[in-house]
Amino acid sequence: MQCVKINAYQIALVFKRGVYQRMLKEGNYWLWNEQVYSYDVTKPFAAPVELNILLQDAELAEALQLVEVKDNEIVLQYENGLFKQVLTAGRYTFWKSVIQYQFIRADISKVEIDEAFDRSVLSKAAMSNYVRQYEVQNFEKAVLFVDGKFTKVLEPGVHYWWKNSIPVNVGKVDMRQQQLEINGQEILTKDKAALRINAWAQYKVADIEKALLQNAAYDKQLYVAFQLALREYVAGYSFDELLEKKESIAPFILQAVAEKAMALGVAVNGFGIRDIILPGDVKEIMNQVLIAEKKAQANTIMRREETASTRSLLNTAKLMEENAMLWKLKEMEYVEKIADKISNITVNGNGALVEQLKQIFVPQK
Repeated sequence: MQCVKINAYQIALVFKRGVYQRMLKEGNYWLWNEQVYSYDVTKPFAAPVELNILLQDAELAEALQLVEVKDNEIVLQYENGLFKQVLTAGRYTFWKSVIQYQFIRADISKVEIDEAFDRSVLSKAAMSNYVRQYEVQNFEKAVLFVDGKFTKVLEPGVHYWWKNSIPVNVGKVDMRQQQLEINGQEILTKDKAALRINAWAQYKVADIEKALLQNAAYDKQLYVAFQLALREYVAGYSFDELLEKKESIAPFILQAVAEKAMALGVAVNGFGIRDIILPGDVKEIMNQVLIAEKKAQANTIMRREETASTRSLLNTAKLMEENAMLWKLKEMEYVEKIADKISNITVNGNGALVEQLKQIFVPQK
């Protein structure tokens, strides 16, 4: 005979010779040759024998909350409103007590997660074995493939799917403006001048479904489209014509590529030539042409100035011929200029000083 005390918030199970007998609640009991298992009702219940045997006792079955989790299911266990753990396939029992239990069941045989699930719980470490997570940045868009099939376009944000045997793949695209470098293009002009051209292009993905679903490596295809359009333009002009029409290159290229870019799901926003590199011999010839042009311009300016100077002298001569006083003034001007360069002048004192100076400075006719 033994006395067994069951405290508050405890329940005991009585066994005799390994066979379940009854359930004991709070109180004092005298038992004879029986085994007692005590349980804290605030903790989950772990059955000491087959659970189905215990559940045959209606009183015990009423005191327990049974949760059965099937294959391809999980159950999220909450205690007093707080997430506690994930229950996988199996049977779980909890005492009905002061702790409020809540169980949310999920079918993980599918990919999509019901919107009712709290997204903050899905990101917890305990859920990492059951949830797939993918983040699309604010400047991106993505396409979702489930079991190899296109499903939908994903907008920016964090996306979750159940982790199971169904493959899930995501392809994303940067929706910001991109720059494409088109460098080192060796192109022959119409007159067989070999040029090396470096160019750039700017574009944005406008239709992600066209870009990723209908085209493979859309950026490489866009590069080829720009390359061919540039070759077509350069090959249609001689070297001199190309230099004259260089301002029309960008509009031509943009127009030529626009339709192809649209088929790729891309909008082209700009194009420009960064460098046109000439072969060494052509560069030397161009320098010689430039020097010759500058010399010709200098000669033209010199001839123009000489002509203007000659015309001015002719006009002055005509005025001097018509006006004797002007002639005398001009003579005196020249005498003054010459006198500035002479230190000593010797003249005879016969009173004809002006005539003697005239004989010195003015040539006799």
